Amino acid sequence: MRFPPAIIQLRRAQLVLMLAVLVPTILLIALGILMLATGESSVSIAIGVLVLAFTTTAITGYILGSIFVGKGASLARVQNDFFSSVSHELRTPLTSIRLLLDGLADGRLPEDERRQVIALLSREMARLEDLLVRTLDLSRFTAGRHAFDMQPLSITDLASEAVAAFDAATLSKPTPIALDLEPGLMLVGDRGTLIRAVMNLLVNAWKYSGDDKRITLRARTTKRRIEILVEDNGIGLDPLERRELFESFTRGKAAVENRSPGVGLGLAIVRAIVRAHRGTVDVMETTPGKGSVFRISLPRPRRASIDEVAVARPMAARPTPESP
Repeated sequence: MRFPPAIIQLRRAQLVLMLAVLVPTILLIALGILMLATGESSVSIAIGVLVLAFTTTAITGYILGSIFVGKGASLARVQNDFFSSVSHELRTPLTSIRLLLDGLADGRLPEDERRQVIALLSREMARLEDLLVRTLDLSRFTAGRHAFDMQPLSITDLASEAVAAFDAATLSKPTPIALDLEPGLMLVGDRGTLIRAVMNLLVNAWKYSGDDKRITLRARTTKRRIEILVEDNGIGLDPLERRELFESFTRGKAAVENRSPGVGLGLAIVRAIVRAHRGTVDVMETTPGKGSVFRISLPRPRRASIDEVAVARPMAARPTPESP
């Protein structure tokens, strides 16, 4: 006997919950109001108050139940997306590896073809390793198991290191990054993960832009926030996709139609890193076919906070004197 998928079961449970709780509750509310309005004795008024109190409790329970069921449905959707996306990404390199190994097993390939086969095997293994590492990293970030090393960090240094990492990742088609950085900006954060977040946005802009790639990295202050902006002239997004784009294994419609490589983990990793720094990431502007502007917004620390972190780090690293 086959059971319907978990997400369908959860949606059915949500519908049953609404019919079993919400409809009778509305009728009881009407009854309670009627008793309060027409009741002349204290007993009728007391019963009306009790009915309204009960219905208030029932509505609260319905809201909480709907939230939990909705969270369960969302988790089920993420699990379904995970298995479908990862299985698809695993199938292609595994099939290639099997075919390449069959070719090597025959032992009849010339030396130059053997070298090409070994190079292809190395590339496919690197794809598998990259998928595994990104999936594990996302799990660690979202579960709060990553130890973030908070320290004072210059935005200029962050941008230069992120651009250097971007250059190393896009050697196949080098693309200059235009910089527009407000001078003197400082923040407190984990250098490695913030560089990775900015680099992911730069690579994302590079991947979804055409041959004439124009990418700009900006940094500025707005009130008590520091904003890091990555602007491109790529394929853009449907405005309706803005909120879902940072979910795990979610990709824009244009990216799927253009068959751009990826499984939808890069932006989810960016969001997990930025949230760990008490910040937000969103799509500030986007126009299909004309490009997008992605924005990371982080708290701007006070000068005293930067000094406190700078002093605390050497003290934490100082060895404890041994007892005589």
